[in-house]
Amino acid sequence: MQGLFIEYIFLILIILGLVMLANKLRLAYPIVLVLGGLALSFTDEFSSITIDPDLVFFIFLPPLLFEASWQTSWKEFWKWRRVITSFAFPIVILTSCVIALVSHALIPGFTLALGFLLGGIISPPDAISATTIMRQVSVPKSLVSIAEGESLLNDASSLIVFRFALASVITGQFHFQEAATSFGLVVFMGIGVGLLVGVIFYAIIRWLPTTPSIEIVLTLVTPYCMYYGAEHLHYSGVLAVVSGGLLLSNKRQSMLTYQSRIQGVNVWTNIVFVMNGLVFLLIGLQLPPVVQQLGTVSIRSAIGYGLAISLVLMITRLLCTYGAGLFTRFASRFITVADPNPDWRGPLILGWAGMRGVVSLAAALSIPLLIGAGQPFPHRNLILFITFIVILVTLVFQGLTLPLLIRKVKFRGMPNAIPEQQQELLIQKAITQTSLAFLGKNELTNEHIANLHERLNIDLRLLNQELNETSNTRTNAIMAYQRTYLDLLQQQRSTLIEMNHGIEFDEELIRKYLSLIDLEEFKVREKLVQ
Repeated sequence: MQGLFIEYIFLILIILGLVMLANKLRLAYPIVLVLGGLALSFTDEFSSITIDPDLVFFIFLPPLLFEASWQTSWKEFWKWRRVITSFAFPIVILTSCVIALVSHALIPGFTLALGFLLGGIISPPDAISATTIMRQVSVPKSLVSIAEGESLLNDASSLIVFRFALASVITGQFHFQEAATSFGLVVFMGIGVGLLVGVIFYAIIRWLPTTPSIEIVLTLVTPYCMYYGAEHLHYSGVLAVVSGGLLLSNKRQSMLTYQSRIQGVNVWTNIVFVMNGLVFLLIGLQLPPVVQQLGTVSIRSAIGYGLAISLVLMITRLLCTYGAGLFTRFASRFITVADPNPDWRGPLILGWAGMRGVVSLAAALSIPLLIGAGQPFPHRNLILFITFIVILVTLVFQGLTLPLLIRKVKFRGMPNAIPEQQQELLIQKAITQTSLAFLGKNELTNEHIANLHERLNIDLRLLNQELNETSNTRTNAIMAYQRTYLDLLQQQRSTLIEMNHGIEFDEELIRKYLSLIDLEEFKVREKLVQ
């Protein structure tokens, strides 16, 4: 046990080094981590570390989904709900059908049920790689919102398809009406369980005498309760976490204190970073055991099957994204849609952003070794190998070429009603006006309140000037002010550090004011003009 723990510590250190290398090379870190894991797989140092499906589904998946839900804008999710839903359910099911037909025709002895099983495994894209790349090359926010929204739901739909296909292979029977009814029940009851658990935890955090530490720990426990509760009742744990996460994210301002919100972001960011790093590195480390379990199928044939399935998968997703675009144009004649005339570039980018990830590999690994009266599960090892090839090809090939594609097509997306920089100024102006109105109604007055009132009036006058003047001279003046203010904060730090050398000042107080300067720098850098 101690040796395994030390190995994971070394893996985390390797992850940090590889992520720094990815940043240096301007590559999405999941790609570098998978390739790094592949390189490590040829050594014997980490041979004892393997992916356990339970480790992924019951330890890694709930918090990763919850954090993604927490960061998702409900406004953007609802705006693009029709596109997201079509990507998450019809496209996943259609992809599974195509993969079933192709694999049945291509691989000797591969039944349609096994094809659907393979389709359910490899149909869900992994959003982390795609959104990481999209943010690096600054694509329109609409594409990032759709990719993030799709990732919240497609894992659920693909795992449901996987569950029904697995039952069909084991029992040898498939009843469409029963499966359709069960599908609806699994989806809607999973959402219901997530919302119920979310309401319970909201009430606990909102009305019981908690502290920031207790509240943050409760947010860490919440996704596991949602996931386990739904899975225990044989409903969708993924949809439970997503629905509950979206609910609590929307209620965060009334549920959490300001301390919990600030501290919680830091805790969750670092936990999710380590989990994602481990997941992608472990994918690369799985090469030797996957190849060893291939059995009687030749490695050459297995690679050929994997490459062919990967090609079919990429083409199918591209056709589906263009199909979704055409359907949106048709539907815009009858209903209001977010984008009634989608550009050809958007579907191309989303179609090419279909990299597969750890959920696919964990699903393949969860296939039982035996069925029925002790018979080996048919083609289990080949399914596992094809899944690995699909992940490797899509993640590395599509991941490396996606930035180039985005730059080449120069997709601008729908223009915002108000430019982003102007939105920021209007938000700051609204906050300042609200503050002045509040102070105007406040009967209490003293020198400090009068000083605050004067500062706010000055801020409002400057904001009005910035809104009325969009010249480069004005922008340069703001940038000079921000740089000067950041230098001033650094001088304040130096003064406090120098004061801390004296015995007359309490170090705890010095640290408090250093933390306040850090918060002030964070505020300035968030508003920094690029």
